[in-house]
Parts: sequence; C-alpha cells; structure tokens
Amino acid sequence: MTSNPLPYTVNQPPLGQNNPQVPMQTPQPVRQSPHERPAAPPQKVAVFGRKKEIIQLRERTRMLEEQIQGVGSDNARLQQDIIRATEELTRLGGMDIRQRNEEIARLDHEIELRGQQSQEEERQSQTRIYELSDSIASKRSEIRQLDSQILGLKDQLELNDMGLFDFDNPAEDSVKLKEQLASNKLRQKEMTRNKSAVRCTTNFTFNNSAAQGRRFLNDMSKMALSLFNAEAENAVKSVKAGNLDSSIARLSRCADRIARFGKFIDLRIDHTYFDLRVKELSLTAMHMQAVQAEKEAERERKAELREQQRAQKELEAEMARLRKEQEHYQIVLAKMRENGDESKASELEAKLADIDKSINDVDYRSANIRAGYVYVISDVGAFGERMVKIGMTRRLEPMDRVRELSDASVPFRFDVHALFFSKDAVSLETMLHHEFEDRRVNRVNARKEFYYCTPHEVLEKLKEKDVAVVEYKVEPDAEEFKISQAIALKSKASTVPEPVAA
Repeated sequence: MTSNPLPYTVNQPPLGQNNPQVPMQTPQPVRQSPHERPAAPPQKVAVFGRKKEIIQLRERTRMLEEQIQGVGSDNARLQQDIIRATEELTRLGGMDIRQRNEEIARLDHEIELRGQQSQEEERQSQTRIYELSDSIASKRSEIRQLDSQILGLKDQLELNDMGLFDFDNPAEDSVKLKEQLASNKLRQKEMTRNKSAVRCTTNFTFNNSAAQGRRFLNDMSKMALSLFNAEAENAVKSVKAGNLDSSIARLSRCADRIARFGKFIDLRIDHTYFDLRVKELSLTAMHMQAVQAEKEAERERKAELREQQRAQKELEAEMARLRKEQEHYQIVLAKMRENGDESKASELEAKLADIDKSINDVDYRSANIRAGYVYVISDVGAFGERMVKIGMTRRLEPMDRVRELSDASVPFRFDVHALFFSKDAVSLETMLHHEFEDRRVNRVNARKEFYYCTPHEVLEKLKEKDVAVVEYKVEPDAEEFKISQAIALKSKASTVPEPVAA
C-alpha cells in the first residue's frame, strides 16, 4: 500500500541562492489519483513570506507523517487478520466435507449458546433493574414519609414551644364531639403557627436595636402563649359537668393577667384564640355531662333489672307455694269426700277456689310485665313538704320496695300516700310523669322520679284522669322526723340557762 504524495511542491532556491545549506535537488513530479482534482500550480512566494510558508509546510508534513503511521498500523492489523484467516482456511482446507460440516455445526451451536447466554444475562439484568427500580421507589416513598414525619415533628415541636400539647381529652370518646374537637384543635394550631394567637406591638426597639426588639417581642409572645395554654389544658383536664363556669373564669383571669403584665408592649391573647379554648372547655364539659348521665342511667337500668328479677323470683316462689297448697287441699278434699264429710268438703272447695284465683292472679302478673303497683311517697324530713316520688313496682309485696328506698341513703323513712294495683302500671306511671314534667327535680337524668309538688296535687291529677284509687293519704305521718324535731327542741331548751331571780 503506497502513501499519498504531498499535495503541493515547494520552489526551493538553487544552492547558493539565499539558502546555502539546502542541497540542490531535482523537483519530482507529483502523482495524482485519477479521482483527485489536479493540484493548483505552485505559487511563487514572496521573499518576505518564505518563513511563514516554511512553518506551514512543516506542520502539514508532520500531520501527513502521523497519517502515514496510522495507515501503517492499520496495515499491520490487516496483515495479522489475513494471516489468521489464512491459517483458518488452511486448517479447514485440510478437513474433509464431513469434518467441515461438523466444525460449522459446532461453531453454530457455540454461537447459539452464546446468544442464549447473552439473552439470559440481559433478562436477569432487566429483572434486576426492575427490582432495583421498585426498591428505589419504595425507598423514595419511605423517605417522603419520613420527611413528612420530620416536618410534622418540627411543627409539633414549635407548637410545644408555644405550650400547645396533644394531650388525651376526655371528650374524644364521643365520635361527634371528637370531630368538633379535631376542628377546634386544627384552628388553634393554625393560629399558633401563623403567630396570630398572641397580639402585641410591632414598633419596639431594645438597646436602640430593632432586631433585638423583635426578638424580645417574639420571646415574650411565646412565654405568654405557653402560660395561657398550660392554664387551658389544666382547665380541660379538671372540667366536670358542674364546674364549666369556674373553669372559664380561670381561663379569663389568666388572659387578664397576661394583658395586665404585658401592657407596656400591648401584649394580649387574641380573642378568637381565647374563644377556641373556651369552646374546647364547653365540648369537654358536654361530654362529661353526657358520660355522667349515661352512668346514672346505667345504674338505674341495672337497678330496674334487679327489681324485675326480684319481682319475678317472688312471683315464681309464690306460684310454687300456691301449687303446693292447692295439691295439699285437693288431697284432703278427696279424703273428706271418701269419708262422706260434705261440710268439710264444702269448706275445702271454697279454699281451693281462693287458691285458684290467686294462682290466676300470679300467673297473669308473671305473663304481663306491665302490671304492678303505682306508688306516691314523700320524705318531709329529707326533701321538704313540696316534693314527692312517683314510681311503680312489680313486686309481689310492694311495701318491700318502699322499705328498700327508705334505707340508709335517706335520713328518714318514706311516707306512703298512695299504693294501688293497675293492670297497666307502666302507662299510669308514665302519664303522671308527663303531667308533672315541668316540675321535675333532676332535669338531666329522667330516671330520677322526684317532682316539686304536694301529695294533694298528685291526688287531684289522678281524679282528673279518672284513675280509681281506693285509699289515698294526703298528710304525711313523718313520724321519725317529728320525733327527731321534738328531741332537738327539748335538747335546745335544756341548754338555755334559767333567768336569775332579782
């Protein structure tokens, strides 16, 4: 392979003319490729441009030499490839057709195996890429969650610095109240974050520095808000159904103290934020009141259930007694008839008739849970003259229920004004309760059956509703109370000293 000739010639001066060191050479003709354009005729270079032209020619010569060396290395590699191909052809040429086919088949199989191996490696790489992509996505999701948690913790830390803590509120047990509380707490946090929960002046300098003044105002606002929130949280934790007003008064006094101590910088709790904390107190008190009423109702339900169970046991025991007595009289009656004593037999038949009637009554009361006794009782010594209790009992002996109500929980025994049986005692009791609803003593727990009225007013209402009452006692005996009053007067009189005679 021949190298390309130089694309242009150089007109060199003859020996001894301006170049004594360059020997005289005969110019060689330039070989050109048939596809190349003919070179331009050499240009004569002026005397003053020879140095620049020589430098350019030397640079071009160096580039051509590098090209020639590159072509030479390519020629060397090509020669090596030709040698290897020649050796392979020589080796194949020494084989017969069968050996050549086997060698070709072996090479094809090797190529196929390498292709399959490459595909498997590519598939494994792709699977690994998918796994890594999923892992990266999962890690990024975890990072986002952690970032959100970090932001939440930072926000909570800022709120804690302001004294606003997420403590357990008793009102959160109710779903409806919990939603209202969540909205309330969210607004509190928003006002705390945007620093609108506390108001103070904006134009303030400290040591002739506006920056120090702003820092001072910020610190004082944080301290005031922390104090107010601490008082509010204590009020929420201690609020009960009956002390809401006192809790709000405590919160108001705290806000007044902050305004009084911060008067110099016009520091005060924002009225909107104050109303939010008061609303939180009200929601908590409402829940506590509902919980207390529910507990009272549950106690009443359990007491009523125990009363019904006790009444049912009494009816069952009475039924068993009557059945046994009926069986006894039937045996005696059979013997009297065998002996022919008709007079005794007649007496026993009358007894059995009464027993049968009692059995029917007990059976009716066991089957009809609305049947029972309605009672009107009072306790003058404990509740005064204008208060009665109106209730009903299914007990076989209704006075047992009255005696239970007169236990150690009241100072004196109840006086009974009315105690009568009704086939629908439940409806009769409900009617009386509705008639005196506006006089109910406990307006929170409807199961407390005390009313501000006199026994006479209850009797008039029974007459108005055409309720037949065999016996009704208007004036209470109040025996224990009257005796206690007499003893107290006597004891007081005995302690008074007698006047000294003149």
